[in-house]
Amino acid sequence: MWIPRELDATVRQAADSRPAVVLSGCRQAGKTSLLVKAFSDHRYVSLDVPMVAEEAEHSGGDFLKRHEPPVIIDEVQYAPTLLRHVKADIDLHREENGRFLITGSQDFSLMEGVTESLAGRSSVLTLHSLSAREYEAWSGTSLDRAALVEWMLKGGYPELHSRGLDAERFFSDYLATYLERDVRSVLGVRSLRDFDRFMRLCAARTGQLVSYAALATDLGVSPNTVKSWLSVLESSKIVVLLEPYFENLGKRIVKTPKLYFLDTGLASYLLGARTPDDLLRSPMLGALFETHVLGQIVRHFANQGRRHEIYFYRDHHGHEVDFLIPSAGRFALVECKWAESPGVTSRGFAELEALVGPDRIVSQTIVTPDRGSRRTSKIVTIADSVSLAFLSSG
Repeated sequence: MWIPRELDATVRQAADSRPAVVLSGCRQAGKTSLLVKAFSDHRYVSLDVPMVAEEAEHSGGDFLKRHEPPVIIDEVQYAPTLLRHVKADIDLHREENGRFLITGSQDFSLMEGVTESLAGRSSVLTLHSLSAREYEAWSGTSLDRAALVEWMLKGGYPELHSRGLDAERFFSDYLATYLERDVRSVLGVRSLRDFDRFMRLCAARTGQLVSYAALATDLGVSPNTVKSWLSVLESSKIVVLLEPYFENLGKRIVKTPKLYFLDTGLASYLLGARTPDDLLRSPMLGALFETHVLGQIVRHFANQGRRHEIYFYRDHHGHEVDFLIPSAGRFALVECKWAESPGVTSRGFAELEALVGPDRIVSQTIVTPDRGSRRTSKIVTIADSVSLAFLSSG
């Protein structure tokens, strides 16, 4: 059963205005399904098949003659040199838009090819797993506190919902595929067991400051190895590293990035949570809710085709704001509270407002999981269909 995606309109608009559209994102986010459904008149070829990928890599010109545009080219990271031939074709047909719709699951190799070959010729978009808003619209259900726990446990990979798959089996297979096909091919990791351990340690740190040294010690590897492995998770759209905001705020501001998983279902699986009760009893519940909120903000911008900066603020006195969303020198501030009756003020909000000045603060929002919580202009629930309205000014 097809689940409508908010990125659909953005992809169509991009294909109407650019010769190529490059759609990246993690495995199983639904990239192929989205393009095939939206562009049924395009030919389709997958480079996931080794023989096909070999032809595309070594005989790109002949490959494009066999698969004439307009065409969807799936998993282009398996034949990166093909992009040079795509560039040549676009230059011969520069007035024709939507000739190439290209997907890739490994942003590191894909974006390198796009930068070298398709600069100025393509629109680059990212598709993440389902947002809570997409799920609510498709299912016709509302994510109250209880349903939100189940959502965070299962996550937003479309097949889990459209086909009613077992989450534990899905994530077990997902990790096996990801480790074997992506990680081994890119990093040449000798022990995939070590990388699996690394992912589980990262899940236990979602919503926390990154300590390369601590991770390296726990794994028995060097800090540089940890940085390399994290870059793979980040480029694969498994995690995001959120940078701190410290412009002109003095030397007492924390400058270490924070680590967040982009899908709470995968994070929950890696943490060993298998039931809603496991999450409710977990000391990671608050961090997973914060992870969920960031994921919705990231999806909000990505589904509009916007690459928007998001920061956090923390100083050495413990004052913090979970998310800062800048726009033209001003900020929307967001704080996440799992508590049933959150206050309407935040010490972090007050501290940051004092540092940058009230005129630079567009909004101050406390996000809670409850529709039934006390509502003020500063409290919203991320599950509401209008819950991201506070971002419009950002």
